[in-house]
Amino acid sequence: MVVRRVAPTFSVGAMCIIERADGRVLLVRHVYRKRWGLPGGLLQRHETPPDAARREVREEVGLDVQLVGEAAVNVDAKPRRVDIVFRATLVNDADADRARPSSVELLEARWFLPTELPELQFETAQAIQTLARASYAPPARPLPA
Repeated sequence: MVVRRVAPTFSVGAMCIIERADGRVLLVRHVYRKRWGLPGGLLQRHETPPDAARREVREEVGLDVQLVGEAAVNVDAKPRRVDIVFRATLVNDADADRARPSSVELLEARWFLPTELPELQFETAQAIQTLARASYAPPARPLPA
């Protein structure tokens, strides 16, 4: 196919802003980055973004989440990356204290109040802003038939 040879390729990832009942959000610190980020990663072949988001959270911090609302999409053209950003809550809020790095890529996982966030990775700050804008946008009107 000609399109595949001439069109730019993008990596596609899914990430979650996981919120506890008390409003705290879960952030992770990777071994190869100084700033804090969100649980997430690249989609596997034939995987849907919601499935990838839930899988990545389970693999990285050992928690099961349910996705809330519609996803937001953030496109970063220079590194050719597309991030699908989800809001999520814990399937069982009692599991919040079990949030621990379960991947060799992570140094730590910690819950933060939204008013006391540490220094964030660029992609994480973008994801939070994109999801916040989408959350406060008025509902879209249906398309005409």
